[in-house]
Amino acid sequence: MRFHHTKQGAGSPGQDLPLSAKIKKDWLLNRSLYALFIPVLVYYIIFQYGPMFGLIISFENYKPATGFFHSKWVGFKHFNAFFHDFYFQRVLMNTIRISITNLVFTFPMPIILALLINDLRTRWFSRTVQTITYIPHFISIVVTVSIMKDLTNQDGAISLLLAHFGWQSVSMLNDKAYFIPLYVISNIWQNMGWNCIIYLSALLAIDQELYEAAKIDGAGKFRQLVSVTIPCLLPTIVIMLIMQIGKMFNIGYEKILLMYNPLTYEVADVISTYVYRKGLLEMNWSYSAAVGMFNSIVSFALVWGANKFSKKVAGSSLW
Repeated sequence: MRFHHTKQGAGSPGQDLPLSAKIKKDWLLNRSLYALFIPVLVYYIIFQYGPMFGLIISFENYKPATGFFHSKWVGFKHFNAFFHDFYFQRVLMNTIRISITNLVFTFPMPIILALLINDLRTRWFSRTVQTITYIPHFISIVVTVSIMKDLTNQDGAISLLLAHFGWQSVSMLNDKAYFIPLYVISNIWQNMGWNCIIYLSALLAIDQELYEAAKIDGAGKFRQLVSVTIPCLLPTIVIMLIMQIGKMFNIGYEKILLMYNPLTYEVADVISTYVYRKGLLEMNWSYSAAVGMFNSIVSFALVWGANKFSKKVAGSSLW
């Protein structure tokens, strides 16, 4: 038997090409995808990575008249001032308290809603439920808070309803005991339907043969949920949880700014609103930049830690 040997690699397409030729070839093959990606890249460069240069003012006594390069360098003075500030403990503890409460109660709700919608067998009813739960996401925060204020005033519908069952009728947004519950409940109402979309997509991707096999083994609805649905959803849940943990210290300050007032500062003032007051209202730009940088560092540490923990324990992670 005779074997014919041929040289490998010399005549193979794409082999031993210079880097510039490979880039050009890839561009020609995927230019439509690159065209879609370029606006996204430009957006992130201008609005996300570009502003990072401004963090230099955290280490300066920045004044617009002198600019970035001529303002006096003070090192970690502003960080030290924040850590010894009278409000440091209050804004830090409020941020942690509101973030954890919001995460615990809002994160499971889209998963539960997606599971319930997925079990609906009537198609028109399923679509109606999805539409109704999606709509609040498209209502602006200003309108949402305005509705909340009208409903929770002393003579508002919710206050009067609670008073009917023996609760004291009060203006809830002026009472610090109600601030966090109102913040969390309104977040659930506004975002639950929208956030469940990704879980519905993950549910549709589950192989139906797994359910058939579970039924043959005698598994009921609950057992199918525990043994098939939840394990298949787990990678998606883990990724979404890591991303949510990364946002913990970046609480939506716009909503809190609209909701809080001096009567509720004690429980409502968070790092983001503190930065807003110091930076824009008091025009202490360097100090507020230092506080914002501290907030970003803590958020990055949370994402990195959650990702590492998830990779070690659950075997799935964001990267």
